[in-house]
Amino acid sequence: KQVPVPPYHQHIIKASRAYQVEAALIKAVIMAESGYNPKAISRKGAQGLMQLMPSTAKWLGEHDAFDPALNTDGGVRYLRRLLDRFEGDVQLALAAYNAGSRYVRKYGGVPPFKATHIYIKKVMKYRNNYRKKMAVVDGGRTLS
Repeated sequence: KQVPVPPYHQHIIKASRAYQVEAALIKAVIMAESGYNPKAISRKGAQGLMQLMPSTAKWLGEHDAFDPALNTDGGVRYLRRLLDRFEGDVQLALAAYNAGSRYVRKYGGVPPFKATHIYIKKVMKYRNNYRKKMAVVDGGRTLS
């Protein structure tokens, strides 16, 4: 039985391998950020699947935030930098992705913003769900 390939799976796997970021985490961030809508625009102006702010996209050298491949590459590259900056601490990296690194530094951890705490919980829940799904799809081997 052929299992349908989830949307943007190839972009996610490519970025996961290129930047050594778990595919389930990438999928979870995309789900939390845009619900897999490549044309999403937030109230604050973040764009695309991984909701890059135009200034962040420009800093990353991404010229089209609405291109799923470029947005995923840029978003995962940015997430990798945050993971490196916060020594692999996924919660701190997610807090920085959501609220900005300056607030994580300012508060010496996850900032006391309700939206950021909700965001981290949501991403971690999605990540666990994607880990389970991906293990099933791949017959017990993880895809990331």
